[in-house]
Amino acid sequence: MRHYEVMLIIHPDLDEAALNAVLDKVKGWVADSGGSIEKIDHWGKREMAYPIRKQREGQYVLITGQFSTKFNAELERHLQITEPVIRFMITKID
Repeated sequence: MRHYEVMLIIHPDLDEAALNAVLDKVKGWVADSGGSIEKIDHWGKREMAYPIRKQREGQYVLITGQFSTKFNAELERHLQITEPVIRFMITKID
């Protein structure tokens, strides 16, 4: 298991319940793979440097956790098809 940071930019118009549903999906995917979530930081709604999908703002969430390197590609695939996720970045922590 390696340590990773997953940065998500989620659609700004989601209410708190819908945002928590997206985060619960991510937690479930990580748990199903045998990994664990250490910390979830919700940074709130922030303005982006440039518009993405006609949105100038997004809700930023930083997730820190451990999962296997094989699960990295699967998590990427899940996040790509999750509609409320505007952008994401998965970074390995040394």
